[in-house]
Amino acid sequence: MLSADICSKCWTLMTMAMRIIDRALKEDFGFKHRLWVYSGRRGVHCWVCDESVRKLSSAVRSGIVEYLSLIKGGHDVKKKVHLNEKVHPFVRKSINIIKKYFEEYALVDQDILENQENWDKILALVPETVHDELQKGFQRFHSSPQRWEYLRKVASAPQNTKNDKCGPWLEWEIMLQYCFPRLDINVSKGVNHLLKSPFSVHPKTGRISVPIDFQKVDQFDPFVVPTISAICRELDVVSTTEKEKEENETDSRHRVRDYKRTSLAPYVKVFEQFLENLDKSRKGALLKKSDLQKDF
Repeated sequence: MLSADICSKCWTLMTMAMRIIDRALKEDFGFKHRLWVYSGRRGVHCWVCDESVRKLSSAVRSGIVEYLSLIKGGHDVKKKVHLNEKVHPFVRKSINIIKKYFEEYALVDQDILENQENWDKILALVPETVHDELQKGFQRFHSSPQRWEYLRKVASAPQNTKNDKCGPWLEWEIMLQYCFPRLDINVSKGVNHLLKSPFSVHPKTGRISVPIDFQKVDQFDPFVVPTISAICRELDVVSTTEKEKEENETDSRHRVRDYKRTSLAPYVKVFEQFLENLDKSRKGALLKKSDLQKDF
């Protein structure tokens, strides 16, 4: 089983993280070759394999990570996101992604306004001028979605929007603090940092670090990712008769690899497709370079 550090309700955070970061890498930076890989436990890694990216300095990498980081402050800092009416396009696009998941994840599954203990944490993120109003209002409702709608109503009320700490960006700050991804800065900026390779085994869960089909990212389930022990059992039950039959009928060069007979097969396919696209891009760049040299 997976470690208790993760549950099916929490995995939505990783889905949002992948969508937010992948969109930015693709649209804001123009990176083409991005492979998302499940860590084997509770996180994900993104391998950006464009040739230009592989040559970036640590300073440039740090700049990219800084661009992608909105959560500021440690455990002692209660409010970690600060916005105003001049919201950056990256932030707006990130919020649009979070909005698609926020109600189901934060208000239903996590129930962040379930009781006073929970909503006091939310009140710590809003201006003191609306504390009493929200505190009284929350007590009149019986669910997180209802209390959230009330918070939105209060934040957008004419008498409160005069306060530059209210307005729509107040609810956005809360959404971002609860849902925006946290990046591992040291792994991202360093070229000599020890990285976990695809198909390695997580030492605490035994699960395989598998590539994720980004076209089906919402359907990815970490709990069905095979463990190394499961793969070993699957290999043990591969029919010897079937293998012998295949060896007799098929040239050895076209023989189906054993791992493709296991539950790893779909993940291997995702990885092979990524490598194929990467190879096509490399060959295209070489051909273009060759054509340019001929022109001279």
